[in-house]
Amino acid sequence: MKKKVVLVTGATGYLGGRLCRELFNAGHHVKAFVRRTSDLSYLPPPTDGGSSGGTFELVFGDVTDYQSLLQACSGCHVIFHAAALVEPWLPDPSRFISVNVSGLKNMLQAYKEAGTIEKIVYTSSFFALGPTDGYVADETQIHSGKFFCTEYEKSKAVADKVALDAASEGMPIVPVYPGVIYGPGKVTAGNVVARMLIERFNGRLPGYIGQANDRFSFSHVDDVVDGHIAAMDKGKPGERYLLTGENASFKEVFDIAAMVTQTKRPSFGIPLLIIEAYGWISVLFSKLTGKLPLISPPTVCVLRHQWTYSCDKAKSELDYHPRSLKEGLKLEPLIEG
Repeated sequence: MKKKVVLVTGATGYLGGRLCRELFNAGHHVKAFVRRTSDLSYLPPPTDGGSSGGTFELVFGDVTDYQSLLQACSGCHVIFHAAALVEPWLPDPSRFISVNVSGLKNMLQAYKEAGTIEKIVYTSSFFALGPTDGYVADETQIHSGKFFCTEYEKSKAVADKVALDAASEGMPIVPVYPGVIYGPGKVTAGNVVARMLIERFNGRLPGYIGQANDRFSFSHVDDVVDGHIAAMDKGKPGERYLLTGENASFKEVFDIAAMVTQTKRPSFGIPLLIIEAYGWISVLFSKLTGKLPLISPPTVCVLRHQWTYSCDKAKSELDYHPRSLKEGLKLEPLIEG
């Protein structure tokens, strides 16, 4: 495999940090695009080279600052554009567009100016395709745009159109669409399963959340990382790839987690109306404290719908092999450190 100079935006995120490590371990020259205020503790230390042959460097900037992004792209062969604002609710929703949409537009402009970039692997989201109430969707689904549960969902749907338009203009962009990502590592809004299980095992979430018929597509973080690297090596520009996994309910996730940890399953479900009321209260407290809520009304809207997808295309074209929830939750503790 030819070693490449790769830039990872969103390098301090839940997915981006693990992607940086894997690319570095594979011997690539990894440039991690980070903000000066970011927590760098999950990233490898900067190095000039090691036994693996990989090199790792930090490049400071922000996807909303075009000049810093253009400078970071200098000399790169591949861009992994994983930077995104991932939250179900923010007091200032305009930030979703500035980071998730304008950040992608800046990246595409930087591609044109840099002149060395062979491929852009763009991390989209299952939300960009929209809900799948009553069926399992594939890569042919385009978001209807009739309604959006969250401003994040709206921003990813808008950004998806930007990516597809860029592909139609001949840019070498490969959009990938992870499901609900879970696994060990950083506990952030990008690792919502771990956050909910922490609440569950600490007794702050005493019952099941969601509805009996809620369905989501769950993706283990390491499978998603492998899918991104496969998209760099085998992905066809302009083709979309769902990096999803097992379709299941949050009830099933809680039951599997209880089995793995040999703890008692929840004995009741929390009605969505109660969760919604709690969400409104949490938002009010958030406005007072400045701390983002775990659950907000947009989260409840998401729980009222199904989000199930098939990753058959990624399996056949990228050799993508997602593990089952049972394997993923059993493999290693969800919460590290």
